[in-house]
Amino acid sequence: MTAEKWGFSPGTCAFLSYKSVPAMRLLTNKDTSVLKDLHFSNGIIEYDIEPEDNDFTGVFFRRKDSKESEYFYLRVFGGGIPGMMVAVQYAPILHGVNLWNLLPYYQGPASFGKGRWNHIKLVISGEQMLVYVNDPVHPTLEITHLEGATREGSIGFDGKAVIANLVVTPDATEGLSPVAGFDPYYSDPRYIRHWSVSQPIDLPKGRELTREDLPKAGTSWSGIEAERLGMVNLTRMFGNSESRRYVWLKCRLKAPEAQVRQVAFGFNNEVWVFVNGKMAFVDKNLYDELMRKQPRARCSIENASFTLPLQAGDNEILIGVANDFYGWAIITRLDSMEGIEALSE
Repeated sequence: MTAEKWGFSPGTCAFLSYKSVPAMRLLTNKDTSVLKDLHFSNGIIEYDIEPEDNDFTGVFFRRKDSKESEYFYLRVFGGGIPGMMVAVQYAPILHGVNLWNLLPYYQGPASFGKGRWNHIKLVISGEQMLVYVNDPVHPTLEITHLEGATREGSIGFDGKAVIANLVVTPDATEGLSPVAGFDPYYSDPRYIRHWSVSQPIDLPKGRELTREDLPKAGTSWSGIEAERLGMVNLTRMFGNSESRRYVWLKCRLKAPEAQVRQVAFGFNNEVWVFVNGKMAFVDKNLYDELMRKQPRARCSIENASFTLPLQAGDNEILIGVANDFYGWAIITRLDSMEGIEALSE
């Protein structure tokens, strides 16, 4: 923990003896201090941390740059509160976007706090990771699939905190499999997994999509597939939305007879659903508004539900998805796909 081994902006770090050990004090919430001359892929990262405010502090690994990295962090305000699901979080950084709002299942409660050392241990192996927070035996988080785009890179820290006793042990994985864990919904036929997607279009604040905005002949479409747990991850394809913009997602369902299905629906952040050219559902999942969906504006199958009227034969489903806040995605699960065929475009 000496200054010459780290890359950081002037005035953002201090190196000192703290509680009788060499330490690095991070002075800001926005800047990152990066360990020089280290290319980390798999192994163990251990360190002690003493947070110094109630905000966020975390560790980047397999960090290519500020745009592409893996990231584990503490939400300091939640440390030690029993059952506080958002106390700790794993999220990848993709195209500069922290995907915390797309991954509610990669967060959880933990016991840690200010005014004392807290010991963090990450065991990283291929596509999996175990996180231990102040407990050497029981993992705080079990990450069955690391979602980032990088497989090796540097290590860095951010958030107001003091870091000490950093030990990196390459290739020590304690028997953790490098193969991603099973997707529990892989064989569930109720998820709509195959979509076509248009290119993003700017959408001014306050404007809603209507039937007049439906895609016209000549619209350019690309295929996009649902990832694990049925999520169609638009951030992975389109990156960050600096301002409000939208895309159309399209699929076709062939029904043996006219029927009404119930849809469980996850989304970030705004959606307009059209069935055979008619509006069927509109909703918003906005973090800073009272109408945000559970769980806490994250994209989840718990967000919403709506009825999907299908006619006998072919049905065109069009979903407008708008975003200007962190990650954007949808998850679409029907109550039954029995007899219904998803048609390729």
